[in-house]
Amino acid sequence: MASKPIVGIITNEIVNFNGRQISHSTGKRYVKSVMDFSNVIPVLIPSSISIGDLDEILENIHGVLLTGGRANVEPHHYGAAEFPPDEPIDPDRDRTVLHIIPKCVSKKMPIFGICRGIQEINVSFGGTLFYRVHQEDGKFDHRMPRNEDATLEEIFKLKHRIDFTDDSYFKKLINQNDFIVNSLHGQGINKLGNNLTVEAKSEDGLIEAISIKNYPSFSVSVQWHAEYHPEKKENFLNKKLFESFGKACLKYKS
Repeated sequence: MASKPIVGIITNEIVNFNGRQISHSTGKRYVKSVMDFSNVIPVLIPSSISIGDLDEILENIHGVLLTGGRANVEPHHYGAAEFPPDEPIDPDRDRTVLHIIPKCVSKKMPIFGICRGIQEINVSFGGTLFYRVHQEDGKFDHRMPRNEDATLEEIFKLKHRIDFTDDSYFKKLINQNDFIVNSLHGQGINKLGNNLTVEAKSEDGLIEAISIKNYPSFSVSVQWHAEYHPEKKENFLNKKLFESFGKACLKYKS
């Protein structure tokens, strides 16, 4: 039996135990989704890893998953105004991911971005972000429910339609022109990065999915949380994305 591809999953820095411990972690749903639907072996990439050791990891994996995260990419990476003092930040993840992306691209390695991941790829290619999408003229509120007692079902419920662009990868993947997705983000793509293609937009015109132009492998990134129950019928696009990512990783490995 052929061995499975190995996929590196970026982690976030999380403060635990009232500040007594800082951890590197990622959501179990990301790990389970790549195991169940991409058929790969997941390994976690600590965000504080040295660049030299990170390069060694990239030599020994076959794909990268950029996950969502509580903190947003710091604005100095794309020339915008500083965050307010109370804004969560994760400088190590910024540093590590913004090194991973061009390295992956140079290797033509499969890369899949989700939520914060799409924003990181856009910034890596010279794009910019809206700080608060809902404060922009004509844009919807794309954030999750603000109440502390919101259930998982309320947080991840299908929220709005996305429309695929004329030559969208998604049209070929599921033979549809649109789809309904969840929405949990405050930031979003403003100026599209160089050498990126828009794959889908929301009804208010916000970019919801991108890919790298003329990339020889999987390079899709989405703004919604594709890792939430891809097995459900209403989320079948997400299942297809994880399956396609896994096939690309297997091809890269071979």
